[in-house]
Amino acid sequence: MFGPVNDRYGADVLSGDWKAPPRGRSQQIPAERDLVVEEVETGWCGAIVGVEKAGGMRVVHLEDRHGRVRAFPLGPGFLIDGAPVELVPPASPDAGRLAAAREAASRTASGSRAVADAPARVARGSRIFVEGRHDAELVEKVWGADLRVEGVVVEQLDGVDDLRAVIRDFAPTAQRRMGVLVDHLVPGTKEQRIVDDALAIPEAREDVLVLGHPYVDVWQSVRPERLGWEQWPVIPRGTSWKHGILAELGWPHANQADVAQGWKRILGTVRTYADLQPELLGRVEELIDFVTANG
Repeated sequence: MFGPVNDRYGADVLSGDWKAPPRGRSQQIPAERDLVVEEVETGWCGAIVGVEKAGGMRVVHLEDRHGRVRAFPLGPGFLIDGAPVELVPPASPDAGRLAAAREAASRTASGSRAVADAPARVARGSRIFVEGRHDAELVEKVWGADLRVEGVVVEQLDGVDDLRAVIRDFAPTAQRRMGVLVDHLVPGTKEQRIVDDALAIPEAREDVLVLGHPYVDVWQSVRPERLGWEQWPVIPRGTSWKHGILAELGWPHANQADVAQGWKRILGTVRTYADLQPELLGRVEELIDFVTANG
């Protein structure tokens, strides 16, 4: 039996990155304020307190622990924790803000990637139905760009009391799907009974999807923080909910014109999907997916 072979030459000296210097290869590091570095030639160690142009070149100012400051050319020749680095100019705050603005501009209000110069698609047969004008306006503000790209039309129901008849009139098929968004769809409510009755008919068997949010009205799907509240107030029974909300806000609430104006002000606080409650966001996204699933 032979024992282990004694490799007197050791490992292959040419394997791996054999050209790398002993301290490793230099990495580019932004010269951010307060970063502690050491200048190789002088051994000066200090925190970065500034970067500026001087004599046609960029220099970095290092302050040592005694408060003394020296300037060195920006570039290679520095160490961080013993590893070589090349100091490069830090990103300017303006550049960061510009990049953030460009990123925001490249997305729709719903958070989707914006499609530049995309024409509105010819409307497909599938539709999304919402209860009223305010629901439609909110969906348009946040998802309008996405819906135009997908060719999805949003129609108003003016309530769901005749939902069974609306489904029969629409005559949904696999190429003509029907999505419905219902307010205050929670167990035990009138709305839940209406939806259950409507979904029992044969026409609603496969190509109809009815979803709802738990809020009394679509107004309530706006995050209360947008109106300066921690939560939406509870309006006593017997009081018109919308009029009661406007009264809580201290806004005019005497008639329907006041209600319409109040809704415009509430809608004006909505900038993107982030200003809406997740219970509404998820339902609308599901409905869009459902009515576009047939291509």
